[in-house]
Amino acid sequence: MNTMVAPRLEWRPTLREDSSPIYRAIADALALDIKSGVLAAGDRLPPQRALAEALAIDFTTVSRAYAEAGRRGLVEGRVGKGTYVRAGLAASQPGEASGVADMGMNMPPMFSDPLLEARLWTGIAGLETRGGMALIMRYQEAGGTLADRAAGALWLTDRLPGIGVDRLLVCSGAQGALLALLTILGPTAGSIAVEALTYPGFRSLAAHLAIPLVPVAMDAEGMIPDAFEELCRKSAPRLLYCTPTLHNPTTTTLSLKRRLAIIATARRHDMTIIEDDAYGKLSASSVPPLAALAPDIVYHVAGLSKCVSPALRIAYVAVPDARAAARLAGAIRATTAMASPLGAAIATHWIKTGLADEALTAIRDETEIRRAIAAGLLKKSGLVTSRNAFHAWMPLAPGWARNEFAARLRGVGIGVVPSDAFALEAPPEAVRLALGAISTRDRLTLGLQRIADMIAETPAMSSTVV
Repeated sequence: MNTMVAPRLEWRPTLREDSSPIYRAIADALALDIKSGVLAAGDRLPPQRALAEALAIDFTTVSRAYAEAGRRGLVEGRVGKGTYVRAGLAASQPGEASGVADMGMNMPPMFSDPLLEARLWTGIAGLETRGGMALIMRYQEAGGTLADRAAGALWLTDRLPGIGVDRLLVCSGAQGALLALLTILGPTAGSIAVEALTYPGFRSLAAHLAIPLVPVAMDAEGMIPDAFEELCRKSAPRLLYCTPTLHNPTTTTLSLKRRLAIIATARRHDMTIIEDDAYGKLSASSVPPLAALAPDIVYHVAGLSKCVSPALRIAYVAVPDARAAARLAGAIRATTAMASPLGAAIATHWIKTGLADEALTAIRDETEIRRAIAAGLLKKSGLVTSRNAFHAWMPLAPGWARNEFAARLRGVGIGVVPSDAFALEAPPEAVRLALGAISTRDRLTLGLQRIADMIAETPAMSSTVV
């Protein structure tokens, strides 16, 4: 019996008016139709000559389009039978962590925009013609190529107007940037002042390098300037690390008044500042970064993991001057050698073509939808959120202990992060929820509903101890 699948002669690619060249536009349309389910694994595509006639283009263009689709792994040719959508391309998400909803790792939510997704992948595929073998078979200078640094300056122009390539370096992610910075700033710091609740990754780096951290008290508006002044008088740290915008974990953003007061204190005590601006591009706040207010004493770290893609592992560091840039380049060379040339090239292409901005917008839009879900389900919990933040801070009601609360949530398949991970002193009874970690809104809703059910009970009612 003949079981050969009939060709889908009715399939026609929908080409964007601004698409160029046409063969890539056809491959993009094919990728989009596979992603959206218009084409399924095993479907036979129209013969090349038939599609060329239908689109009123030459045969060679369609042939190149099918070859491009094959290079991307979208289709496979079968001798004497035609071209087929390759098996194993069904739309799916990477496997979830165990349980219903692990809200531990803070990452941007996956947005659903098949056309944008296809264009992002096309940008990656096009690196072959733009970079050639040198991109994958050669080292690059520590701190990034001129083209990659220029792209970083373009990306940061709204945050740091006028930043030039002489003051900007490319690093292997924010963690790599912080490591390199601590190797040049840490040894003379004595101790490092940090917010009382601070990024666990920085705590790990400081512990690894045996650099003591001293906490600055916080309130509902973030770091308290008077507490910072008092700490500087008592402990004399020479370095401050902070996240002024969409602080992790509390989501607070420091006001301009507080930023200016903190900068004034830093100047009085001859201090340097490391500003972690991981969430700055996401923020809707018009308050300028510390580096825009005091570029001569601030090292500004702006990673792409939270605002574009965690997979890129690319961060841009704005430094005070050319001398600082040379020192940091040496530290990068000694610690991580260089940022991934391939990752940097992807970031550069996405930034220059506007794809990075489109991804940022898509992440913001999905974040706001998820925040609305969380605010609705946990409106009685005292949940603390801020616009465009995909993490939320949840102080616990009296009677609940943070670790007990987290343990009981784990028992029903929910992962959250207790405040211990962030606190240098007595941790508050609170947990952080990462709203972007779950692949779908439905799974997030299920997880948040279980949290709402848990906090609706008293600790004794939800206990399983017998």
